[in-house]
Amino acid sequence: MHNTGPSITLHATAMPSPPRTRNVRLGPLGTLLDRRQDGSLLLRASEPLPTYPNRLTERLVYWAERAPDRTFMAQRAADSDWRRISYGETLGAVEALGQALLDRGLSAERPLAILSGNDIEHALLGLAALHVGVLYAPISPAYSLLSSDHAKLAGVIDLITPGLIFAADGEAFSAAIARAVPEDVEIAVTAVAPKARKATRFADLAATTPGAAVVAAHEAVGPDTVVKLLFTSGSTGEPKGVINTQRMLCSNQVMLREVLAFLQDEPPVICDWLPWHHTFGGNHNVGLVLYNGGTLYIDDGRPLGDGLERTVRNLREIAPTVYFNVPKGWEMLVGRLRSNDALRERFFSKVKLLFYSGAGMAQFVWDELDALARETCGESILMLTGLGATESAPFAICCSKDMSRSGAIGLPVPGVELKLAPVEGKLEARLRGPSITPGYWRSDDLTAAAFDEEGFYRMGDAVRFANEDDPQEGLVFDGRIAEDFKLSTGTWVSVGPLRAAFISHFAPYVQDVVIAGRDRSHPTALILADALACAELDAGALKEVLAERLASLAAKATGSSNRIVAAILLEEPPSLDANEMTDKGSINQRALLQNRQALVEELYADPPTTRVIALTERS
Repeated sequence: MHNTGPSITLHATAMPSPPRTRNVRLGPLGTLLDRRQDGSLLLRASEPLPTYPNRLTERLVYWAERAPDRTFMAQRAADSDWRRISYGETLGAVEALGQALLDRGLSAERPLAILSGNDIEHALLGLAALHVGVLYAPISPAYSLLSSDHAKLAGVIDLITPGLIFAADGEAFSAAIARAVPEDVEIAVTAVAPKARKATRFADLAATTPGAAVVAAHEAVGPDTVVKLLFTSGSTGEPKGVINTQRMLCSNQVMLREVLAFLQDEPPVICDWLPWHHTFGGNHNVGLVLYNGGTLYIDDGRPLGDGLERTVRNLREIAPTVYFNVPKGWEMLVGRLRSNDALRERFFSKVKLLFYSGAGMAQFVWDELDALARETCGESILMLTGLGATESAPFAICCSKDMSRSGAIGLPVPGVELKLAPVEGKLEARLRGPSITPGYWRSDDLTAAAFDEEGFYRMGDAVRFANEDDPQEGLVFDGRIAEDFKLSTGTWVSVGPLRAAFISHFAPYVQDVVIAGRDRSHPTALILADALACAELDAGALKEVLAERLASLAAKATGSSNRIVAAILLEEPPSLDANEMTDKGSINQRALLQNRQALVEELYADPPTTRVIALTERS
């Protein structure tokens, strides 16, 4: 079209229409703010929390009566078909297994411990324990299968004194059981017994005839009954047993239903790999399916490393209505969605909500997911996140539609009080409410240290308002207070945002990074490379790419606190046994810096060694 002057006024096409977002019903998420005289701020949802049941398995009974034939859970069988169990079958198995647990005298003092990962047998045993009030502890398989000394497993077993231990494949867990489990503790397996150890078959447990004791035990379970221990590692790397009560689990599911209101309209379908020994997978996702009468397809892969192919296969068959992942998992999945038309079309066909947790997600991953959705189905799919902890069951702070952007964490959900307490120049998030743990198992000192004088759980996370003038715009994550440090100039380094910016800027070559620099003039970095992304580069080419990224990141720095002057690639991966890595695969920054002090010194050597990737001008 030629320019013919002011008579051409095509205002309607001057700017493209915003992309349509697939409709999903969410509950209101406003906040009431109280500014207190001590400088702290108190936030709570403007909507009250509805009533919640006394026991989580009341919802199993509910759905077994109303939809007995609906699939509750499914997993891959040996013939690669889906092996399914319905709500009616699940309740029958839970009652039988509950009787078996009671027959063995299991209790809070002699709990059930599960060493293996996600499967139907694990789910049934865990629900049986919840149903009859027997304490249940799912333990990270990494403590058994990845550890060389099994010290963490032995410490957990010693802390909880189990009366029954389940491991799906006893042979795979033989070494761990031999080293960490006392001879007088009964072992149960699905198939193969551990070497040199007698074992009870799961099928024999499930064949127990339930009696009146199951009904009586279930009726005795109340909101404050301790039903689950979830183990999380602190800065020392030693696992702490987070107490989970029925009140926590039940109130948290009602919080979820109030915010993610579409769960009330249609039973959710999820295909999920997130491990059940963590709160995201075991409490949030399994609970969400059970509470709302949905179906959970157990993803036997994971969108990380060598499990990605199995995840892709499962998602080509199962179209989820809501999908949960961690940021690195989303990053890996994006590449496959881009290159696989059938996977992409299936994945976006029914999904109403995408959700991530566990860490901050880079904006480029977010943008690529949005672009893929719009290309595939002509709509954007809402992505949400929030902030929670094992100690909060975990759902505590969540975004609304208007807060859907990288870095945002949202506002407290109904039933949760959020205190923002001034700590070292930042605002620490602290939580109180029915979904917050009463403490740590058999650890009074840790419990006392975790709560402030008003009974708020100290998260250790710093947050700030997205807009100081309008709290309704929500909160933004501002790093972990314990990880922050001062440079020799007295300038604070906010490690969380700097780490997130580094990983995003160096994508896809960096899996994680540890920021060093306490009492030094500038921060530096120890880099854990992404093996898959770096596979096609030789050492020289990789160093050159990282040097270019380091220079361009430094060019965007606003001061010494976020100008990283040098980096070294970690040649030896973080160690689980040395507390440098958690069982989730995330790095314990403090422990790794302590253990790799020689590398930290090398980062500041003058002149730099050949391993150091350094800026030309370091001052």
